[in-house]
Amino acid sequence: MSAPAFEAAPPLARLRLSALLWPAVAAVTALLVLLPASALPGWVWKLPAGWKLPLAAQVSAFVKWLVDDAALGPVAFIDLTRGIAWLLDWPLALARVVLVAGVTTGQGSQTVQWFPPLPWFAVMFLAMAIAARVGGWRLAVLMGAGLGYLLVFGQWASAMVTLASVIVAAPLAVAGGLMVGIACHRSPRVEKAITPLLDLAQTVPIFAYLVPILVLFGFGPVSAMIATILYALPPMVRIAAAAFRAVPEEVVALARMSGCTRRQFTWKVLVPTAKPALMLGVNQVILLTLNMVIIASMIGAGGLGYDVLAALRRLAIGAGIEAGLAITVLAILLDRLAQAMARQSERGRHHGARDPRRYWVPVLAIGAALWLAAWLSPPLAQFPSSLQLSTASWWDEWVRWINITFFDTLDAFKNAVLLNLLVPVKRFMLALPWPWVAFVAMLAGWRAGGPRLALGALAGVLFIVFVGLWDYAALTLYLCGVSVLVAVALGVPIGIASAASPRLWRVVEVVIDTLQTLPSFVYLIPIVMLFRVGDFTAMIAIVLYAIAPAIRYTAHGLRGVPAPLVEAGIANGCTRTQLLTRIKLPLALPDMLLGVNQTIMLALSMLVITALVGTRDLGQEVYSALAKADVGRGVVAGLCVAFIAMVADRLISAAALRLKRRLGLS
Repeated sequence: MSAPAFEAAPPLARLRLSALLWPAVAAVTALLVLLPASALPGWVWKLPAGWKLPLAAQVSAFVKWLVDDAALGPVAFIDLTRGIAWLLDWPLALARVVLVAGVTTGQGSQTVQWFPPLPWFAVMFLAMAIAARVGGWRLAVLMGAGLGYLLVFGQWASAMVTLASVIVAAPLAVAGGLMVGIACHRSPRVEKAITPLLDLAQTVPIFAYLVPILVLFGFGPVSAMIATILYALPPMVRIAAAAFRAVPEEVVALARMSGCTRRQFTWKVLVPTAKPALMLGVNQVILLTLNMVIIASMIGAGGLGYDVLAALRRLAIGAGIEAGLAITVLAILLDRLAQAMARQSERGRHHGARDPRRYWVPVLAIGAALWLAAWLSPPLAQFPSSLQLSTASWWDEWVRWINITFFDTLDAFKNAVLLNLLVPVKRFMLALPWPWVAFVAMLAGWRAGGPRLALGALAGVLFIVFVGLWDYAALTLYLCGVSVLVAVALGVPIGIASAASPRLWRVVEVVIDTLQTLPSFVYLIPIVMLFRVGDFTAMIAIVLYAIAPAIRYTAHGLRGVPAPLVEAGIANGCTRTQLLTRIKLPLALPDMLLGVNQTIMLALSMLVITALVGTRDLGQEVYSALAKADVGRGVVAGLCVAFIAMVADRLISAAALRLKRRLGLS
C-alpha cells in the first residue's frame, strides 16, 4: 500500500497495518540472515574496494598539509598550535609548581629544588577549609578522610598531578562554555549553527579527540589538557544556554526598563540570576574533566590515569585497584564539593552572601604559614613512610584465591553467556546485509519522525558503509546492543522496585550516583581481574557503566504518573499488578525510553574504552589509530561511532515524543 493510500485508509485498518509492520520487518530480517551466502551478491556484506570513499586518507593528507605547509600569513599553522600549547603550559606549570614539584632548576638528576610544593598538611587544611565554607563540617570531614586515604595509601603524588590538570582545565572549560552559551543566548543563529557541532562533540569517542590533538599539539600534559577542555566544554554550553533561557521574563523586562546596556544585562542580571543552574554545569565539567584527564594519560597527562593504564597493561591487579580506588576517592570529593558549591549558590541567592574576607584572609594566612614551615624544615613535608600502607599484595593474593577457588564457576558462567548470547548475536549482526539495515533505519526514522529523520538515519548508515567500516560497525552494534539489553533488563526491575519503596530508592540512589561518579577506566579493573580480556569482560563493564539511566528514568517515570489516574485504577478494583502493567508502566514508557536513550549513549562511550580489553569494533579502530597516530583512521572511525549515537538518539527521542503525544502527556 502506498503512503497516500495508507493515510487515506480507515483508522482501524491503519492500526492493523501498523501492528503488522514490525513483525513483517522481523520476519524478513530473519529470512535474510538464514539465506545461504550465495543467494545474495557479496557487496551487501562487504563493499568492493573501488566503491569505498578514501575519506580516511583525505583527512590524513589534510592534517599532514596543516602540519607541513599550512600558514596564516608569515606564521606556520604548526607554529600557531605549538604557540597555543606554550601559552596553556603556563597555568599548568604554575599548578604543578604549587602542587607537585615546587620551584626547581635543572632536569633529571641535575634538578635542584629551591622551594617545595605545597605540603600535604597545607593542602589538607586548605581543602577542608574550602569544604567547611561551602558544605559545612560534614563535607570538611569527608574531605579530610578522602585526602588522608590518598596520603596513607601512597597515592598522593599521582593524585596531585591529576588534581593540577583538573584545576586548570575545569575553569578554562567553564569559561569557554559560558562564553559560547552567552553567544547562543544572544543569537539564535549562533545556537542553530553550534548545536550540530555540540552533538558531534558529545558523541565522538573520547579516543578520537586525542588523535588529531596528538599530531597538532604534540605529546605531553598540555595536549592532554586541550583534549580535556574540548571534551568538557559542550555540556557547559548546553547547560548555560538552557539556564539563560530559564531566566524569568519579569527579570529580563525589569532590566530593560532600567536601561541596562548589553554588557550590564549579561553580567549583572543574566549570569547572576542563572548562577544556581550554571553551578550544575560546573559540577558536570569537573567530573568530565577528571574522566578525560584519566584517559588523556595515554598522551602524557600522567597522574592516577597513567598508574591505572600501566597496571592494566602489565595485569598488576593490586596496583591497578589501589590507583582506581584513589581515582574514585578523588572523583567523589570533587563531586561533593561541586554539589555543595551549587547548593551554596542557591542559598546565597535567597539569603544574601556573607562577607568572605573575614573567613578567607586567616585561612590563606595559615596556609602560607604551613607552606613556609615546609620550606624551612623539609622533613616536615615528608609523610613518614612507616605510616604508609599498601593493599596491592593483599589484592593480588585475593584475586589469586578467587581465580583458584572459583575458576571453574566463573569460567562456566562466562562460557555460557558467550556461547548462548554473545556469539549468536555476533553472527546474526555480521550476517545482516547493509542495504536492509539502511532500509530499516530509514523506515524507523519515517515512522518516528517523518521524512527528515528518515533521510538522516539513511545518511548515517550509508556513511558508515561507504567509508568501509560496516564490519566494525556491525560488531559495535552487537556488543552495544547486547549490553544495553542486559542493562535495561536489570535496570528496569530495579527502577520499578525503587519507585515503590522510598527506603530502597535512597540506597539505590547512592549506588547509582557513585557509579556515575566513577571514571570509565575504573570499571575495567575488577572485571579484568575476574574474567580477563575479551567481549564478555567488555559487556560487563558497559552494563555497569550504563545501567544508571535505566534505573533512574524508570523510577522517575513511575513516580511521575498522575495520582488521580492511580486512584481511579484503585477505585475500579485494579490489583497491584494491574496498576503497574496497565496504568503506571504505559504512562511511564516515554521517560523509560529516554532512559534507554541515555543508556545507549553511555554504552557507546564505554565501548571505546573497552578497546583496552581486546574488543574488535569501532572502538578498537579508534584506539589503534591513536597508537599509530593515524589521524584519518581515528577521525573516520570516531565519526562512525558518532553517527550511530546520533541516529539512535534521534530515533528514540522522536519515538518518546510521539508516545507522549499519543498518551496526552505532551
